[in-house]
Amino acid sequence: MSDDRRSVSWLEQLKKLFSNQADHLTQLAELLKKSKEENLIDADALFMIEGVLEVSEMRVRDAMIPRNQMSSVDDSSSLEIILTLMLKASHSRYPVISSDGNEANSVKGVLLAKDVLKAVVNNQLTSKEDLEVLYRPAIIVPESKRLNVLLREFKSGRNHMAIVVDEYGELSGVITIEDVLEEIVGDISDEHDEDETDNIQKHVKGGYTVDAITQVDEFNEFFKTDIENGQIETVGGAVNHFLGRIPEKDEVFEMVGLIFEVTKSSQRRADSFKVNPVGKEKVSEEMKFSNSKKEV
Repeated sequence: MSDDRRSVSWLEQLKKLFSNQADHLTQLAELLKKSKEENLIDADALFMIEGVLEVSEMRVRDAMIPRNQMSSVDDSSSLEIILTLMLKASHSRYPVISSDGNEANSVKGVLLAKDVLKAVVNNQLTSKEDLEVLYRPAIIVPESKRLNVLLREFKSGRNHMAIVVDEYGELSGVITIEDVLEEIVGDISDEHDEDETDNIQKHVKGGYTVDAITQVDEFNEFFKTDIENGQIETVGGAVNHFLGRIPEKDEVFEMVGLIFEVTKSSQRRADSFKVNPVGKEKVSEEMKFSNSKKEV
Protein backbone atom coordinates (compact mmCIF):
# COMPACT_ATOMS: atom_id res chain seq x y z
CA MET A 1 0.00 0.00 0.00
CA SER A 2 1.38 3.42 -0.95
CA ASP A 3 1.97 6.16 1.61
CA ASP A 4 -0.82 8.25 0.02
CA ARG A 5 -3.37 5.44 0.33
CA ARG A 6 -2.27 4.70 3.91
CA SER A 7 -2.67 8.38 4.81
CA VAL A 8 -6.15 8.49 3.29
CA SER A 9 -7.08 5.31 5.16
CA TRP A 10 -5.86 6.81 8.44
CA LEU A 11 -7.85 10.00 7.87
CA GLU A 12 -10.96 8.02 6.95
CA GLN A 13 -10.65 6.04 10.18
CA LEU A 14 -10.23 9.26 12.13
CA LYS A 15 -13.35 10.77 10.54
CA LYS A 16 -15.34 7.61 11.21
CA LEU A 17 -14.06 7.52 14.77
CA PHE A 18 -15.45 10.94 15.62
CA SER A 19 -18.81 9.97 14.14
CA ASN A 20 -19.15 7.37 16.91
CA GLN A 21 -20.15 8.30 20.41
CA ALA A 22 -18.88 5.39 22.49
CA ASP A 23 -15.46 5.62 24.06
CA HIS A 24 -14.06 7.68 21.17
CA LEU A 25 -11.01 8.99 23.08
CA THR A 26 -9.81 5.48 23.86
CA GLN A 27 -10.35 4.45 20.25
CA LEU A 28 -8.53 7.56 19.05
CA ALA A 29 -5.54 6.75 21.26
CA GLU A 30 -5.40 3.23 19.87
CA LEU A 31 -5.67 4.53 16.30
CA LEU A 32 -2.84 6.99 16.88
CA LYS A 33 -0.56 4.29 18.27
CA LYS A 34 -1.36 2.07 15.33
CA SER A 35 -0.56 4.96 12.97
CA LYS A 36 2.81 5.40 14.66
CA GLU A 37 3.55 1.69 14.26
CA GLU A 38 2.77 2.01 10.55
CA ASN A 39 5.05 5.07 10.31
CA LEU A 40 2.21 7.42 9.37
CA ILE A 41 3.23 9.68 12.27
CA ASP A 42 6.50 9.72 14.19
CA ALA A 43 7.07 9.27 17.92
CA ASP A 44 7.33 13.01 18.62
CA ALA A 45 4.04 13.70 16.86
CA LEU A 46 2.33 10.89 18.79
CA PHE A 47 3.74 12.22 22.06
CA MET A 48 2.38 15.73 21.42
CA ILE A 49 -1.01 14.57 20.18
CA GLU A 50 -1.39 12.42 23.30
CA GLY A 51 -0.41 15.47 25.33
CA VAL A 52 -3.10 17.61 23.70
CA LEU A 53 -5.73 14.95 24.43
CA GLU A 54 -4.65 14.55 28.04
CA VAL A 55 -4.41 18.29 28.72
CA SER A 56 -8.14 18.53 27.99
CA GLU A 57 -8.72 16.17 30.92
CA MET A 58 -6.17 17.65 33.32
CA ARG A 59 -6.70 20.30 35.98
CA VAL A 60 -4.51 23.19 37.06
CA ARG A 61 -3.52 21.27 40.21
CA ASP A 62 -1.87 18.62 38.00
CA ALA A 63 0.65 21.03 36.45
CA MET A 64 1.07 23.93 38.90
CA ILE A 65 4.17 24.77 40.94
CA PRO A 66 3.29 24.25 44.63
CA ARG A 67 3.43 27.22 47.02
CA ASN A 68 6.52 25.90 48.81
CA GLN A 69 8.46 25.70 45.52
CA MET A 70 7.49 28.95 43.84
CA SER A 71 9.68 32.05 43.70
CA SER A 72 7.73 35.05 44.96
CA VAL A 73 8.40 38.56 46.16
CA ASP A 74 7.51 39.52 49.74
CA ASP A 75 5.71 42.85 49.54
CA SER A 76 7.19 43.91 52.89
CA SER A 77 10.82 43.37 51.79
CA SER A 78 13.11 46.26 50.96
CA LEU A 79 13.90 47.25 47.39
CA GLU A 80 17.45 45.92 47.74
CA ILE A 81 16.29 42.50 48.97
CA ILE A 82 13.71 42.19 46.19
CA LEU A 83 16.20 43.09 43.47
CA THR A 84 18.73 40.63 44.90
CA LEU A 85 16.12 37.85 44.90
CA MET A 86 15.16 38.58 41.29
CA LEU A 87 18.76 38.61 40.17
CA LYS A 88 19.47 35.29 41.87
CA ALA A 89 16.32 33.47 40.71
CA SER A 90 16.50 34.78 37.12
CA HIS A 91 12.80 34.28 36.36
CA SER A 92 10.78 36.53 34.08
CA ARG A 93 7.77 36.91 36.42
CA TYR A 94 7.31 37.03 40.19
CA PRO A 95 4.09 36.94 42.22
CA VAL A 96 4.10 39.73 44.83
CA ILE A 97 2.57 38.42 48.04
CA SER A 98 1.97 40.00 51.42
CA SER A 99 3.82 38.10 54.13
CA ASP A 100 0.91 38.36 56.58
CA GLY A 101 -1.62 36.47 54.52
CA ASN A 102 -2.23 33.21 52.69
CA GLU A 103 -5.43 34.04 50.83
CA ALA A 104 -6.10 35.35 47.35
CA ASN A 105 -6.37 38.93 48.66
CA SER A 106 -2.78 38.75 49.92
CA VAL A 107 -1.55 38.75 46.29
CA LYS A 108 -0.55 42.31 45.46
CA GLY A 109 0.26 41.70 41.82
CA VAL A 110 2.88 40.28 39.47
CA LEU A 111 6.30 41.82 38.90
CA LEU A 112 7.88 41.41 35.46
CA ALA A 113 11.66 41.35 35.27
CA LYS A 114 11.59 43.33 32.01
CA ASP A 115 9.65 46.16 33.69
CA VAL A 116 12.18 46.31 36.52
CA LEU A 117 15.13 46.27 34.11
CA LYS A 118 13.63 49.06 32.05
CA ALA A 119 13.07 51.18 35.18
CA VAL A 120 16.64 50.58 36.36
CA VAL A 121 18.11 51.54 32.99
CA ASN A 122 16.03 54.74 32.93
CA ASN A 123 16.95 55.61 36.54
CA GLN A 124 13.30 55.37 37.54
CA LEU A 125 13.75 52.86 40.35
CA THR A 126 15.14 54.52 43.47
CA SER A 127 12.57 53.56 46.11
CA LYS A 128 10.10 50.87 47.09
CA GLU A 129 7.27 53.13 45.93
CA ASP A 130 8.78 53.21 42.44
CA LEU A 131 8.73 49.40 42.41
CA GLU A 132 5.09 49.19 43.52
CA VAL A 133 4.08 51.24 40.48
CA LEU A 134 5.35 48.36 38.33
CA TYR A 135 3.06 45.72 39.89
CA ARG A 136 0.75 44.26 37.26
CA PRO A 137 -2.68 42.77 38.08
CA ALA A 138 -2.55 39.12 39.11
CA ILE A 139 -4.79 36.50 37.50
CA ILE A 140 -6.33 34.18 40.11
CA VAL A 141 -7.52 30.70 39.06
CA PRO A 142 -8.87 27.72 41.03
CA GLU A 143 -7.03 24.42 41.24
CA SER A 144 -9.98 22.74 39.54
CA LYS A 145 -9.83 24.76 36.29
CA ARG A 146 -9.16 22.65 33.22
CA LEU A 147 -5.74 23.15 31.65
CA ASN A 148 -7.08 23.56 28.13
CA VAL A 149 -9.41 26.33 29.33
CA LEU A 150 -6.54 28.07 31.13
CA LEU A 151 -4.34 27.83 28.02
CA ARG A 152 -7.07 29.47 25.97
CA GLU A 153 -7.36 32.25 28.57
CA PHE A 154 -3.59 32.73 28.60
CA LYS A 155 -3.66 33.21 24.83
CA SER A 156 -6.66 35.53 24.68
CA GLY A 157 -5.64 37.60 27.71
CA ARG A 158 -1.95 37.77 26.78
CA ASN A 159 -1.03 36.59 30.28
CA HIS A 160 1.69 34.07 31.02
CA MET A 161 1.17 33.47 34.75
CA ALA A 162 -1.72 32.80 37.11
CA ILE A 163 -1.92 32.46 40.88
CA VAL A 164 -3.63 29.25 42.00
CA VAL A 165 -5.99 29.02 44.97
CA ASP A 166 -7.69 26.01 46.52
CA GLU A 167 -11.38 25.55 47.27
CA TYR A 168 -11.03 27.64 50.44
CA GLY A 169 -9.43 30.58 48.63
CA GLU A 170 -5.97 29.94 50.08
CA LEU A 171 -2.84 30.17 47.94
CA SER A 172 -1.72 26.77 46.71
CA GLY A 173 0.77 27.64 43.97
CA VAL A 174 1.41 29.30 40.64
CA ILE A 175 1.12 28.17 37.04
CA THR A 176 2.60 29.60 33.84
CA ILE A 177 1.88 29.07 30.18
CA GLU A 178 5.17 27.16 30.00
CA ASP A 179 3.91 24.68 32.61
CA VAL A 180 0.87 23.97 30.45
CA LEU A 181 2.87 23.64 27.23
CA GLU A 182 5.31 21.24 28.90
CA GLU A 183 2.41 18.85 29.45
CA ILE A 184 2.11 18.73 25.66
CA VAL A 185 5.69 18.89 24.36
CA GLY A 186 7.72 17.78 27.39
CA ASP A 187 10.24 19.71 29.48
CA ILE A 188 11.36 23.04 28.06
CA SER A 189 14.83 24.09 29.22
CA ASP A 190 16.32 27.54 28.89
CA GLU A 191 19.73 29.13 29.34
CA HIS A 192 19.18 29.48 33.09
CA ASP A 193 18.61 25.75 33.69
CA GLU A 194 22.26 25.12 34.49
CA ASP A 195 21.46 22.42 37.03
CA GLU A 196 19.83 20.40 34.25
CA THR A 197 22.77 20.51 31.85
CA ASP A 198 24.02 17.07 32.87
CA ASN A 199 21.51 14.27 32.51
CA ILE A 200 23.33 12.17 35.10
CA GLN A 201 24.41 13.85 38.33
CA LYS A 202 25.83 12.65 41.61
CA HIS A 203 23.14 12.82 44.29
CA VAL A 204 24.07 14.58 47.53
CA LYS A 205 22.71 11.67 49.59
CA GLY A 206 24.31 8.97 47.48
CA GLY A 207 23.44 7.41 44.16
CA TYR A 208 22.73 9.42 41.03
CA THR A 209 19.94 11.59 39.68
CA VAL A 210 19.13 10.56 36.11
CA ASP A 211 16.83 12.49 33.77
CA ALA A 212 14.36 10.33 31.85
CA ILE A 213 15.53 11.97 28.61
CA THR A 214 19.04 10.57 29.07
CA GLN A 215 20.10 8.67 25.97
CA VAL A 216 20.43 4.91 26.44
CA ASP A 217 23.98 4.94 25.05
CA GLU A 218 25.00 7.62 27.57
CA PHE A 219 23.40 5.64 30.41
CA ASN A 220 25.08 2.39 29.36
CA GLU A 221 28.47 4.05 29.15
CA PHE A 222 28.14 5.73 32.56
CA PHE A 223 26.76 2.76 34.52
CA LYS A 224 28.47 0.02 32.46
CA THR A 225 25.10 -1.58 31.69
CA ASP A 226 23.92 -3.27 28.51
CA ILE A 227 20.40 -2.00 27.85
CA GLU A 228 19.56 -2.89 24.26
CA ASN A 229 18.56 0.26 22.33
CA GLY A 230 16.51 -1.10 19.47
CA GLN A 231 14.03 1.64 18.68
CA ILE A 232 14.05 3.04 22.23
CA GLU A 233 16.40 5.98 22.66
CA THR A 234 15.92 7.23 26.23
CA VAL A 235 16.07 5.82 29.75
CA GLY A 236 12.46 6.83 30.30
CA GLY A 237 11.41 4.81 27.26
CA ALA A 238 13.47 1.85 28.45
CA VAL A 239 11.81 1.94 31.86
CA ASN A 240 8.33 2.13 30.34
CA HIS A 241 9.15 -0.87 28.13
CA PHE A 242 10.62 -2.83 31.01
CA LEU A 243 7.65 -2.27 33.33
CA GLY A 244 5.05 -2.34 30.58
CA ARG A 245 3.57 0.90 31.91
CA ILE A 246 4.43 4.39 33.13
CA PRO A 247 5.90 4.22 36.66
CA GLU A 248 4.42 6.28 39.48
CA LYS A 249 6.22 8.85 41.63
CA ASP A 250 8.19 7.28 44.52
CA GLU A 251 7.94 3.83 42.92
CA VAL A 252 11.06 1.70 43.41
CA PHE A 253 12.12 -1.16 41.16
CA GLU A 254 15.21 -3.08 40.10
CA MET A 255 16.50 -3.05 36.53
CA VAL A 256 19.81 -3.98 34.87
CA GLY A 257 21.50 -4.40 38.23
CA LEU A 258 20.40 -0.99 39.50
CA ILE A 259 17.76 0.26 41.90
CA PHE A 260 15.54 2.94 40.34
CA GLU A 261 13.39 5.32 42.38
CA VAL A 262 11.00 7.62 40.51
CA THR A 263 11.58 11.14 41.86
CA LYS A 264 9.42 13.10 39.42
CA SER A 265 6.57 11.96 37.21
CA SER A 266 3.22 12.91 35.70
CA GLN A 267 0.30 10.98 34.24
CA ARG A 268 2.13 10.74 30.93
CA ARG A 269 5.72 10.05 31.83
CA ALA A 270 8.43 9.71 34.44
CA ASP A 271 10.76 12.73 34.33
CA SER A 272 13.64 11.71 36.60
CA PHE A 273 14.98 8.84 38.68
CA LYS A 274 17.34 8.30 41.57
CA VAL A 275 19.61 5.40 40.63
CA ASN A 276 21.68 3.33 43.04
CA PRO A 277 24.02 0.51 42.04
CA VAL A 278 23.42 -2.89 43.67
CA GLY A 279 25.43 -6.08 43.76
CA LYS A 280 24.93 -8.48 40.86
CA GLU A 281 23.88 -11.17 43.28
CA LYS A 282 20.81 -9.06 44.17
CA VAL A 283 19.55 -8.85 40.61
CA SER A 284 16.81 -11.35 39.88
CA GLU A 285 17.03 -13.12 36.53
CA GLU A 286 13.58 -11.96 35.39
CA MET A 287 14.64 -8.34 35.83
CA LYS A 288 17.70 -8.50 33.58
CA PHE A 289 17.74 -7.32 29.99
CA SER A 290 19.19 -9.85 27.57
CA ASN A 291 18.85 -10.86 23.96
CA SER A 292 17.14 -14.08 25.04
CA LYS A 293 14.50 -12.21 27.02
CA LYS A 294 13.13 -8.70 26.80
CA GLU A 295 14.99 -6.25 24.60
CA VAL A 296 14.92 -2.49 25.00
